[in-house]
Amino acid sequence: MKPVTSSDDSTLIEYPCDFPIKIMGRVGSPSGIPPSAATLEYRRQDFSQNVLAIVKRHAPDFDEATMEVRISRKSNYLSLTCTIRAVSREQLDALYQELCDHPTVVMVL
Repeated sequence: MKPVTSSDDSTLIEYPCDFPIKIMGRVGSPSGIPPSAATLEYRRQDFSQNVLAIVKRHAPDFDEATMEVRISRKSNYLSLTCTIRAVSREQLDALYQELCDHPTVVMVL
């Protein structure tokens, strides 16, 4: 089966393909005062669940067990890496847009 390519000739991506997306969010306190362990864990879980819901909306076959989670050294930021099976440029654009529009997301790479 020949890979489907985007209708935009300026892309080098051939679809379908495995595509990693890194999503970063702030889970620590903006004031610099460290939150309690329970509060920090709640924020981590909340951020992870919000991101997972968005990713699954655009890539329903995403396996959440493959999501990579990293917390920053000072526990202020959480990064999640989700490798999805991308099928089109439109899918990726919509996913990036929804992630970037979410209030707890700081950056999407």
